[in-house]
Amino acid sequence: MPMQNTSTPAPANDTQPRTDLYQKVTDTIVQHLEAGTTPWQKPWLGGEVMPFQMPKNTQSHKHYNGINILLLWCSSFAQDFTSHEWGSFRQWKQQNESIRKGEKGTMVVYYDMMEKEEAGEIRKIPFLKSYVVFNRCQLSSFQPDADMVLPSKPLAARLEHVENYVVNTKAVIRHKGKQACFIPSKDEIHLPKKEAFVDTEHSTATENYYSTLLHELVHWSGHPSRLDRSFGNRFGDYNYAAEELVAELGAAFLCSELEITRQPSKDHANYIANWLIALKNNKYLVTAAANTASKAVDYLRHLQP
Repeated sequence: MPMQNTSTPAPANDTQPRTDLYQKVTDTIVQHLEAGTTPWQKPWLGGEVMPFQMPKNTQSHKHYNGINILLLWCSSFAQDFTSHEWGSFRQWKQQNESIRKGEKGTMVVYYDMMEKEEAGEIRKIPFLKSYVVFNRCQLSSFQPDADMVLPSKPLAARLEHVENYVVNTKAVIRHKGKQACFIPSKDEIHLPKKEAFVDTEHSTATENYYSTLLHELVHWSGHPSRLDRSFGNRFGDYNYAAEELVAELGAAFLCSELEITRQPSKDHANYIANWLIALKNNKYLVTAAANTASKAVDYLRHLQP
């Protein structure tokens, strides 16, 4: 599963009642959605227009993935953190850093395995565990705006890179109609022409075109000839909402990785309403969608030369 453990958490105290981490994770996301915000779509930090950076661990230098991206983006969104660097108390201490007095950490999660005997056989069952990390902005040594991460290249160069990224997937893209969609039966992505996209408050017309295309590419990745993504009966009536959330999060992860901003769609409010209903009815959905989105992004990344 695509949630990595980038720290060595302290062992759990088995004498304490186990927290329902799936519910806690879901409640965190629901709280933001109920406020009318989607933290994965905030395209600016510190008053500057820039892509939301992928959170990374200060010790391993690896990016977090899956649901941990959302949990850390939620925390960054709420507290206006300008750094995307995170670490446990122990990891910061190993770098001779201290957490500022009064600061509260952010929960991240990972999977562990437990053994259970059934019918004389030992079966390994995955379960969720958590630990706490702190952002660089919470360190005593932190100077405001010192760690703001700016895009590495001019916008034109970034957009050229996105175009090459899309071409390397060899997806069939037809520019026709007024709506963006992926048609599984034809294995084609349909998009309005580039000229149909316009500049918005935080994104250029070209960025809006490519962020829409990336959303459809995530859908495309799930085709039976590729990842063969199917939720089966896992989420029942909410399978469609789950797949849309996978594409939404996958596009957010890709936009962050490729350093372009994105604008919420016109029917963004309707999507939020649908996701809220789905998440409140299934506490496993958002974790599964975020992890599945990371798998989709990994697949698209592996298509690159």
